[in-house]
Amino acid sequence: MKSIKLIENKSIHFAMFALFIVSMLITGCQKDEIQKLEQRNWQLTWSDEFDGPAGQLPDGSKWNFDLGTGQNGWGNQELQSYTNKPQNVSVDGKGNLVLTAIRSGDSYTSARINTKGLFSQKYGRFEARLKTTHGPGVWPAFWMLGSNIDSTPWPQCGEIDIMEQRGQQPSITYGTLHGPGYSGGNSIGKPYSLASGRFDTDYHIYAVEWGEDYIDFFVDNYLFQRLTPEKLTGEWVYNQPFYILLNVAVGGNFVGFPTSGTPFPQSMYVDYVKVYKQN
Repeated sequence: MKSIKLIENKSIHFAMFALFIVSMLITGCQKDEIQKLEQRNWQLTWSDEFDGPAGQLPDGSKWNFDLGTGQNGWGNQELQSYTNKPQNVSVDGKGNLVLTAIRSGDSYTSARINTKGLFSQKYGRFEARLKTTHGPGVWPAFWMLGSNIDSTPWPQCGEIDIMEQRGQQPSITYGTLHGPGYSGGNSIGKPYSLASGRFDTDYHIYAVEWGEDYIDFFVDNYLFQRLTPEKLTGEWVYNQPFYILLNVAVGGNFVGFPTSGTPFPQSMYVDYVKVYKQN
């Protein structure tokens, strides 16, 4: 009996030692990754903090408006018509830009803005602090498109979805790439879920850090995904400048359609958008 207990004790000690070693290895990897990220020396290249009086439209030297319903619901079967009206897109006088989806009978209006032709950048950190929306069929997004989209149509131009969410899943956000060979339903990315809380009840920081052969996705400075050329099923097209978009869509292929229980209006609050490059 003593020998059996001795063997059991040794087994327990060995298991505990093995767990300790694994824990140390994981911790070491995390520390190495954190140190690697901290070593990136960022320099601010563009920003908007949305100061101004309540009801003012976003700065026209930084943002364009996408207007109307677009072709085939902006290619996604979306229901809304985008406007440049203050009730759909304006600053709130408290340092936020507010993009609001409104229902009027069976129709919807909302807003989508972009920096096309005004600002684009290849590589760096692209970051926004946002409080998002909720409810079935509501689709907030912070994303980028290749600046060559006019000569090289989507998806060949590339798309980087820094943040997009399904309103019916307010604790989950998605980071995704679309490109030649991996677009639409075949896009490549993954979700990130909050351990507690919801994205629509507080502000969170969404970012990508993008280099020659990687795109890292972050929520609140937590790295939850790295995509590299070998992880794609098609061509890596992220070697050119991209421009920024912010919008709140209603309906569409990604989220489905609003229900009678979906509350409107729905607003996404944007505290800031900032872009950096490495020194």
